[in-house]
Amino acid sequence: QVQLVESGGGLVQPGGSLRLSCAASVSIFRFYAMGWYRQAPGKQRELVARITTGGIINYADSVKGRFTISRDNTKNTVYLQMNSLKPEDTAVYYCNAPSIIGTSQYWGQGTQVTVSS
Repeated sequence: QVQLVESGGGLVQPGGSLRLSCAASVSIFRFYAMGWYRQAPGKQRELVARITTGGIINYADSVKGRFTISRDNTKNTVYLQMNSLKPEDTAVYYCNAPSIIGTSQYWGQGTQVTVSS
């Protein structure tokens, strides 16, 4: 059974940093990509950053230059380093991994990020 377990969320002041981690229970090469989405109250879930198995990276315009996605293949883990955090980054952040075969999508349980003074 595929599981994605997130960690690293919390409360941080504006301008601060956090690093999120998403550990997969299987090899990350079973996924087409791994990424981070977020959902703020009253808003739709949106893509924040994604890295494909081939190493192609995409970022939402709102986080370019501030967030960095990376992965450790040996640990089956993807990270999201978030710098220069803003109050509008406040949301529940979800790890996502679409299967490389078929149409299955896997999601983590979500981790809360709150940016507030």
